[in-house]
Amino acid sequence: MRGVGNIWVAFRDRLSDLLSSRDLIYFFSLLVPLAVLELTLKAIGIYAETPPASEFSFWKPIDLLRSEAQFILGYALLWIGLFAALRRGIGRIVVLALFQFSAVALVIVVTVAYQYYRSTGTVLNYGIVAYYLATPGEAHGAVASDSPLWAWYVLSAALLYVLPGPLLVTGFLSRRRTEEPNTAEREGPNPEPFPHEAGLPRRGMTRTQFLAAGSGTAAGVFLFKESLLAGPAMGAVDSFSRAPVSNLVATGLEQARLEEAAKDVQARHPLINASLRPTERTRRRHVALIHLESTRERSVTPYNGSLETMPYLADLAKSSLMVERAYTTIPHTSKAITSVNTGLYPNPTTDIIEARKGAIPASGLAGLLAEQGYQTAWFQSATETFEDRPELVANFGYGHFQAYEAMNTEGYERSNYLGYEDDIVLEPGRAWLKENAGSPTLVQFLGVTPHDQYLPIHRYGRKRFTSRQMLDRYLNNVYYDDFWVRNVIEMYRQLGLYEDTIFMIYGDHGEGFDEHGVRGHDGVIWEEGLRTPLIVHDLQSFDGGERVAGPAHLIDFAPTIVDMLGFEVVDGEYPGRPLTDLPEDRTMYFSCRPDFLSAARIQGDQKYIYHFGHRTEEYYDLKLDPMEQQNLIAKVSKSEIDRLRADLLKWHAEARAEYDEKPDQS
Repeated sequence: MRGVGNIWVAFRDRLSDLLSSRDLIYFFSLLVPLAVLELTLKAIGIYAETPPASEFSFWKPIDLLRSEAQFILGYALLWIGLFAALRRGIGRIVVLALFQFSAVALVIVVTVAYQYYRSTGTVLNYGIVAYYLATPGEAHGAVASDSPLWAWYVLSAALLYVLPGPLLVTGFLSRRRTEEPNTAEREGPNPEPFPHEAGLPRRGMTRTQFLAAGSGTAAGVFLFKESLLAGPAMGAVDSFSRAPVSNLVATGLEQARLEEAAKDVQARHPLINASLRPTERTRRRHVALIHLESTRERSVTPYNGSLETMPYLADLAKSSLMVERAYTTIPHTSKAITSVNTGLYPNPTTDIIEARKGAIPASGLAGLLAEQGYQTAWFQSATETFEDRPELVANFGYGHFQAYEAMNTEGYERSNYLGYEDDIVLEPGRAWLKENAGSPTLVQFLGVTPHDQYLPIHRYGRKRFTSRQMLDRYLNNVYYDDFWVRNVIEMYRQLGLYEDTIFMIYGDHGEGFDEHGVRGHDGVIWEEGLRTPLIVHDLQSFDGGERVAGPAHLIDFAPTIVDMLGFEVVDGEYPGRPLTDLPEDRTMYFSCRPDFLSAARIQGDQKYIYHFGHRTEEYYDLKLDPMEQQNLIAKVSKSEIDRLRADLLKWHAEARAEYDEKPDQS
């Protein structure tokens, strides 16, 4: 014990050479609570994702905390070095201000990162932070709905301490030391009670202090760099193994690298000059797009007969075209509806680029049909303000747009932070159809009821599908939408339009409930996030019912509708195919939001997932392993993995370039 005490005394003395006692009090009163907050929240996160006790390793938590320890130590040494180097004047004021500001930023990042991981199962990366800083209004509903009250208390308490706390502690302890001085330190011919504690040191740095300050700063930078390079710990994903700030920096650098590599990619614009031309097959009919929000294939009755969530849809499927394997493009609504309404892959970036004026490099289906005399309308139970929806719908070419703000909300329940129960669109939809039924119509009915938060809707009663609370709430809201689909179709029947209408009933994306440790949909690159129901109900084409094995993609919507209406595309070609003519060996591509989180490709039954270095790549045989439980990546040759990765990144860059480049319309 005496040896340890001697080491501590030596360390204290050396540290005192660099910083005054007042500095030391201030420094540690700020740093220690920060370290405790970061390590505690990370430890809670580790506990939440720890495997069963039989698989638990004693070293896993230590390994997972390595980056945090490196970051905290590096952070401390960096500021010690700066404090020692800039001991007076304007430089000292700047260092103090930056130290305080960095501490506030660190509290916010660490707390938000923990809550984001708790809510989604994915770590906070640069892409999502950059997006929400640019559009803070978009984050409000999602953050408020998923954050428990105690999380706000923790953040508020931490910020309240960080701002005035260290100054108060420093003042209090400094006064106590001044009031009760150590008389031994006053002895000598020129006693001076703590000359450096009341203010800054009076003399410049000695050579030793200069070297120590430089070494501390260099060591801090080195340790911070090491925290960026933290690899996967005991099976954890790379990004979870990093400290939150380190992960933001690492993912930002990776994003910049990939964006730079994609600069020279040539964009393709297969529909920039496209138009529709009538043929002898052309029939002027009605088209209704019924959008099932966040509805995954495995949670609806037509695809899972043991789950009675959508019995009406299951019965309807018997006289419809049902695609057995249908996929979204990006599991996010604004991205998915871009594919539905244009026939293109959406831009894989986090931003809703597609809502910018002139951003979509093609005429949308609504615009093309409007040129052929169609009346077009969009009705949604969601708010109109989220992700620039009016601008996005206008880019698709719709002539009429109506969100719940322009509807009568009396008697309707809130389904989530985005909007109301989906039946709210029926009254305005009926009124518009009655007025425009003399012309062929294209109408998009966009529901929002099964979206997170899954608030209980009581109009059609509630069932108990599972003991898991959030999953049960979700399934009950899917159950609600079975009645909504029936109501939309019955509305067309009552208006005399039913037999002459093509109904496209689809899920925009799925939803994750920890099947792969991830919740929600934005970051769910596995089948629970990508697979959706897809049913085409048209008595004139599929009265006896038909099954298509697939795989189909949301980019197949536009060519399917154009083909069913009997038009042909002139001066352009859809990347997708009609659902009745799907190729068996096609390659489909997918991305996640935020960008540079995950991407995937499927060819036949073979699925490859790339996580942009955040976690181990994945490879599945979906025919043998449809639930993606056995990652076969270790059995795939390095050359094949390199080929798959290169192909996926090539698609990713080309999809970005289609929107980033100004297409030549000459």
